[in-house]
Amino acid sequence: MQNVVAINARARQSIIAAQATSDEMLLQSIADGNRTAMHTLYSRHNVRVYRFILRIVRDTTMAEDLVSQVFMDVWRTASQFEGRSQVSTWLLSIARFKALTSLRQRKFEDIDQEDVREIADQADTPEASLDRSTTSQILRACVAKLSPAHREIINLVYYHEKSVEEVGEIIGIPQSTVKTRMFYARKQLADLLKNAGVDSLAA
Repeated sequence: MQNVVAINARARQSIIAAQATSDEMLLQSIADGNRTAMHTLYSRHNVRVYRFILRIVRDTTMAEDLVSQVFMDVWRTASQFEGRSQVSTWLLSIARFKALTSLRQRKFEDIDQEDVREIADQADTPEASLDRSTTSQILRACVAKLSPAHREIINLVYYHEKSVEEVGEIIGIPQSTVKTRMFYARKQLADLLKNAGVDSLAA
C-alpha cells in the first residue's frame, strides 16, 4: 500500500513539474532531443494549432496532417527559436505558413466559405456569453462572410487571444495594418450581425 501511495505521489509531482515548466524551457529540452518535453509541448498546444489550421483549410484530414508537420518542424528546429515571441505565437506562425502553402499547392484558394458552419469549436469564443443555441451559428455564418484577411484577424484576436503585436508577427504585417484590418473587420461583422438580428458583439 505504501508503495502505491509513493508511486501516486511521484506521479502527481511529475504532473505538477510538467505544468510548471514553461514552453520556452520545453523548447530548450526539445533542442537537446528530449522526447518527453516534445510530448508535453504537443499535449499543451496540439488542439489550438489544429483548430487554427482547420479554420484556414476547412478540411479535417488536411488539418490533422498539417498539425503533425508543424510539430515535426518544432522537433527539428527547436534550437532556432530565439525567444522574441511567445512559443504559441511561433507555433501559429509555422501553422499558418504550412496551411497556406498546402492550400496553394492544392489550388483551394477560393474555398467554399459555407463549410465554416460545419466546424464545431468548443473553445471559449466571443459568442460564449451569447445564446449558443442560435447566436453562435449566426456568428460563425457572419464570420464566414468576411474577407479572408478580415476573417484571419478575427480568428487570431478572438479565438486565439493574440495581441496586435503577435498577430502582426504571425501574419507578417505591420501593427498599424493589423489595427486597420481589425477596425474594418469588426465594423463589417457588426453590420452582418445586425442584419442577422443580433444587436452587438462583445467588444
